[in-house]
Amino acid sequence: MNKIIILVSANPEWVALKPLFPDAEIQESPFGEFFHASLNLHPVTFFFGGWGKISSAASAQYVIDHFQPDLLVNLGTCGGFEGRVEAGRIILVERAISYDIYEQMGDAGEAIEFYSSDIDLSWLPPVDYLPIRRGSIVSGDRDIDPKQIPMLIERYDAFAGDWETASIAWVARKNGSKLLVLRGVSDLVSVEGGEAYGNKELFYERTKEIIPSIINLFTEILQLLP
Repeated sequence: MNKIIILVSANPEWVALKPLFPDAEIQESPFGEFFHASLNLHPVTFFFGGWGKISSAASAQYVIDHFQPDLLVNLGTCGGFEGRVEAGRIILVERAISYDIYEQMGDAGEAIEFYSSDIDLSWLPPVDYLPIRRGSIVSGDRDIDPKQIPMLIERYDAFAGDWETASIAWVARKNGSKLLVLRGVSDLVSVEGGEAYGNKELFYERTKEIIPSIINLFTEILQLLP
């Protein structure tokens, strides 16, 4: 891979990332900071894309247009469904569903399917020996509503949710760009509530642990690529 751009979406994720590269020369884009770095001799560019559907879609298109990456990567956190996945597990996303569309004039299912994406990983060498879990993630401009978890499991076979993956995957698919998404489970949500709801410090502390783990895992994957 000659040109790899790594999108990081949430502010706490970016704050956790920067100390890992203390010598990086920080530059500015319309979306925020970015910098060039090396992961075990592989040149990469880390780019802060912003949280939520709007920023993540816009920044994904921006880096595709301005950097023409051979591989677009999104690294970050997500909330896991208690009983379906454990905290700290890193998810290799195969399908991203934009679930929070509410259609009054027609079929919401059609709109959800339109903005959802299967991520083509046929180019990826075997990585299942690594500590990852493959599967689907639901994305929306909201934290997971505990009351919706049974529906999200039954309808989408999801076990985690975030704010950005579906938007990034949709933009990548429309551009024909190769995409890899790795998301670490920072906190768990059950039908009774979320362990980080009302407790941002827990999310911040877990994020500080997860981001280095994801970087290490991605570095291992890099060694397998041509």
